[in-house]
Amino acid sequence: MPNIKSQKKRAITNIKANEANKAEKSALKTAIKNVLKAVDANDKEAAGNALKVAVSKLDSSVTSGLHHKNYASRQKARLAKAVNKLA
Repeated sequence: MPNIKSQKKRAITNIKANEANKAEKSALKTAIKNVLKAVDANDKEAAGNALKVAVSKLDSSVTSGLHHKNYASRQKARLAKAVNKLA
C-alpha cells in the first residue's frame, strides 16, 4: 500500500476503473453470446434485436477506450454475417 496521499487515491480510482471495465467487458461478451444463441436457434427477429444491442455495446467499448476500433469492426461484421445467413 502506498504512503503518499495522491498514490493512495490513484490506487482506489484504479480499482474502481478496473471494476467498471470488467463489467462493461462482461456485458459486451454476453451481448455477443446472445446474438450467437439466437442465430443457433434460427430466430431471425431475436437475432436482429440482439445484434442491435451488441453493435451498440461494441461502439461504446471503442469510445471508452476498452477495445480497438478494428476489434469492434471485426466483431460487428462477423455477427452481421451470421444474422444475414438466416435470411
